[in-house]
Amino acid sequence: MTGSRADAGEPGEIPTGATRAVSGALRRTNHAGRSVTLAEGVAVAGGAAIVLAARGLRADALAVAAVGGLGLADDVLEPWLRSRGITPTKGLRGHLGALRRGRLTTGAAKALGIPVVCLLDAAAARARTSSGVVPHTATSTGADALPPGAGDVAAALVDTGVAAGAANLANLLDLRPGRALKATTACALVLAVPPARSPRAQEGRTLAVIAALAGLAALPGDLAERGMLGDTGANALGALVGAAAARRLPAGPRLLVLGGLGALTLASERVSFSAVIDATPALRRLDRWGRRAAAPAGAGDEGSTGS
Repeated sequence: MTGSRADAGEPGEIPTGATRAVSGALRRTNHAGRSVTLAEGVAVAGGAAIVLAARGLRADALAVAAVGGLGLADDVLEPWLRSRGITPTKGLRGHLGALRRGRLTTGAAKALGIPVVCLLDAAAARARTSSGVVPHTATSTGADALPPGAGDVAAALVDTGVAAGAANLANLLDLRPGRALKATTACALVLAVPPARSPRAQEGRTLAVIAALAGLAALPGDLAERGMLGDTGANALGALVGAAAARRLPAGPRLLVLGGLGALTLASERVSFSAVIDATPALRRLDRWGRRAAAPAGAGDEGSTGS
């Protein structure tokens, strides 16, 4: 009886067995062979969503939570598939190929679901801040130069691409401690500094500040290799920074960012970002700054799947 009571715990408490099961499901072995927890990513996504909701940005809070949820499904299901001898599909090309064959992978669910979530969030943001957006003029550039109706649709699609592309890129970078957090936090800080002169830009600045704070809070544990973002945190934080960029930047720079994200995504199918970083002295020093000394060789290249 004592054992059953110990497992059940006091009324209102989570049973110890359930706690261990959840903790075990979020445990991973990183590239250096060290045990880390994906709870970091869950905390980043959940914390950001809570702060966004508290700031009155409920649509953004739902979007971050949804993107994080899609990442969490990938984080949890991939090791489950491995435990059953099923090799998970990797890369955008692999997931789309599986989809063409009628098989929906968790990566394909993200590839479809994250853009849809980002589109709904982008459309809601444009509708919410439309009264503060500078009117369309003949001197506008890019999507904002189109007729009002078409321009709003095109601009929302660009916003979607920036947010979804940033979510994917953050995930692709989360293969070494601190790498994705350094990139996303640096971008968020750059977006948070300039003054905001419209309701839309003010929202973007708020998103950037929240993303920067979340990244700074998670960075020490990530560098110490106690935790990692995983798909949950990397996708959510990347989408948040992308949404901030979409609202802070004018049309021309937004299109440039979208093109850069697309190019990097395509390049990732053929080029290893880790190999490029290791071969570039300045990038290598920045990438290894603050990281623990390397463990003995023999561990694989785990981390976010980049899927």
